[in-house]
Amino acid sequence: MEKQKSFLEIYNIQTNERTILDTFDYRIEAPNWTPDGKTLIYNSNGLMYKYDLSTKKCEKIETGKCIHCNNDHVISADGKILCISAGTAEETSSRVWTLSIGGGEPVLQTILAPSYLHGISPDNKTLAYCAERGGSYDIYTIDIGSDKEIRLTDTQGLNDGSEYSPDGKYIWFNSVRSGNMHIWRMNADGSEQTQMTFDDGYNNWFGHISPDNQKVVFVSYYANDVKPGDHPQNKHVEIRMMDADGKNLISLLKTFGGQGAMNVNSWSPDSKKFAFVTYSEI
Repeated sequence: MEKQKSFLEIYNIQTNERTILDTFDYRIEAPNWTPDGKTLIYNSNGLMYKYDLSTKKCEKIETGKCIHCNNDHVISADGKILCISAGTAEETSSRVWTLSIGGGEPVLQTILAPSYLHGISPDNKTLAYCAERGGSYDIYTIDIGSDKEIRLTDTQGLNDGSEYSPDGKYIWFNSVRSGNMHIWRMNADGSEQTQMTFDDGYNNWFGHISPDNQKVVFVSYYANDVKPGDHPQNKHVEIRMMDADGKNLISLLKTFGGQGAMNVNSWSPDSKKFAFVTYSEI
């Protein structure tokens, strides 16, 4: 059977143009756009790579002992720190690590596993992540270099996809607490947890806030196609967008993929475009 292809794409929200940057004969996932606008960073087969937007060349990022990198990774606002979720040969469960954006030996930030990173605060000091503790998946934060994690959610079912707003005021996340998976927002200290999407024909995952704090894009599965707490690959999905106040929700495109398409923030620094991955149907 033919290998599944991956298509690295960008979408321009001003022109509604969709552009394929490159095609890969293997699976790549979850592009991040670097703050200088020059590079996309993604994961593939347990390792991290960077894609130069001008030359279209790919280069491996050295991640030392972390050889099981997954699709939950982010870049600090100053562009200096790459934060990854990964396992090692000795401990394959996902934990959160930080390293130089240019690569190097990573520093462990979460002792407990599994932990899946989705956000770093604008001051580059605090990480936000989804973690399973005692059988429950909730949102936690931890200061870089600290061993004290703080639990922000405590509700029945999965809470995931925690991501700071550019001003540091909010953490966006997704939760099944109201039945379907929906996009939520809370204050950075965990207070005032507020549901932002309500259309129950969909299960909405991974709300990504634009750098100008105006728009949120996310992946929507059809509610009759997956369970609320599942976000599998190889499904027909939509990428949708709304204003940061939850208004003016629209569908931008329909595609094939789901898991790996846009697990982490992929906005361009000018807030005009975002990157994502689609996959050939199998």
